[in-house]
Amino acid sequence: MSSSNLRDLQRELENKANDLSKLQKEIAKNHQMRKKYTIQLGENELVLKELDLLKEDANVYKLIGPVLVKQDLAEANANVRKRIEYISAELKRLDATVQDLEEKQNSKKDTILKLQQRIQSLQSGKGKA
Repeated sequence: MSSSNLRDLQRELENKANDLSKLQKEIAKNHQMRKKYTIQLGENELVLKELDLLKEDANVYKLIGPVLVKQDLAEANANVRKRIEYISAELKRLDATVQDLEEKQNSKKDTILKLQQRIQSLQSGKGKA
């Protein structure tokens, strides 16, 4: 009975450790995405500052494929602002996702620790599985 119980606990521990590993990979992936969006946000804010320095009659060009296409300053300004809005929303969403994943990670770590303690107590013969 104790030996099969111990095996079950070890199997459960292995499954929980695999789940924890998946969560950690997901967190790392979200941190990478957040880093990418943060860089894009900085670039777009810089573009917005540059556009604000221009006079209303200045020529603004947008790169579309290999071609520079003339664009209205107001339209360029609006596009950059929309991009900044979108990127900011994505950053907020990613922050919430990362926070949720980190909470799940902490919960998994606690569960794993308790399982390890139960296994150790079973192995030492004091267990009350």
